Amino acid sequence: MLKYMSAGESHGQALVSIIEGIPSGLSLTHADINAELARRKLGFGRGARMKIENDKAKILSGVRFGYTIGSPVSLLIENKDWPNWQEMMAVDSGKSAAVTTPRPGHADLAGVLKHQSGDIRNVLERSSARSTASLVAIGAIAKKLLSAFGISIVSEVKSIGEVSCTCGQIKDIAKVDSSPVRCQDDNASKEMVKAIEKAAKEGQSLGGTFEVAIFGLPAGLGNYSSFERRLDGKICGAIASIPAIKGVEIGKGFELASLKGSCAHDEIFYDKNKGYHHKTNNAGGLEGGMTNGETLLITAAMKPIPTLGNPLKSVDIITKEQTLAFKERADVCAVPAAAVIAEAAVGLVLAEAFLEKFGGDSLGETKRNFDSYIKTTI
Repeated sequence: MLKYMSAGESHGQALVSIIEGIPSGLSLTHADINAELARRKLGFGRGARMKIENDKAKILSGVRFGYTIGSPVSLLIENKDWPNWQEMMAVDSGKSAAVTTPRPGHADLAGVLKHQSGDIRNVLERSSARSTASLVAIGAIAKKLLSAFGISIVSEVKSIGEVSCTCGQIKDIAKVDSSPVRCQDDNASKEMVKAIEKAAKEGQSLGGTFEVAIFGLPAGLGNYSSFERRLDGKICGAIASIPAIKGVEIGKGFELASLKGSCAHDEIFYDKNKGYHHKTNNAGGLEGGMTNGETLLITAAMKPIPTLGNPLKSVDIITKEQTLAFKERADVCAVPAAAVIAEAAVGLVLAEAFLEKFGGDSLGETKRNFDSYIKTTI
């Protein structure tokens, strides 16, 4: 069983994470994890924090001589900005003016009411998207495990603000990552950059949409027998838990609601080379809470970041007087980074389902189980 957790504040000393259940014998290096952390920094419109944090994960346990050894893998990512926040984020004692004006659209108000702290700083430090660096780090391990079985996870930005691209399936992830907004459509990329520049000048922020595609999945991951084991629910939950994500659809999603059944569902075919397959993929690779052997396609919508250069109206939680929302250093647009974070989130869900299906204390055992199963599905 795969288990994972993380801890750490945005301006604290470090972010830490642990993942347990990875089979022994998986090749894993610092470079594998740090390459994904570097991708998380991609995207035009990121804030000044990205110029400070050069995220590098340190593997503290669970790996020896470049291979996992079956015990929990623990990771540490130091916050380079910590020296500037030592007094405000001190563990024992320190000084800091309380943050008392919540930002509309952020966890600020609900969080401070929930914990009754009187200082929004105690909420925003953990609710910050900075915590997703840990998610990407442990997600890199999940992606590495899946890649050992020919499964790859990629993503691409589909829209930013009112600018959309009409490009089809992701063909070249290197081209996507080389785009300033992680979009393979050159013309759309240029317009997206312009939109972000305009928003920055106006003190605004922008959201958008992105697609995550997973290739090489076998049929049968997940389960239909009880709602909490259905893979579509787990995937949607994982992506929706990323800060600022407000919508998730699988395959054609909402479009299917307007189609007749004969047009919505993917017909089934068989030949001795391909085995069972579909010529369309409206379902997006999931049927009945399980993978069906086709490419898994997920689209997510990210709202604009709540911290604005020109703040919205708010209320001081101490005086109850009308005022403007608190301003924290923030991105103008983080849709490109959110797509990379979603890759990690989906990778963890799929790795969990994969190990539930094929088990194995060692990678060799998992591969034997996997190969034996694949023979029965053709």
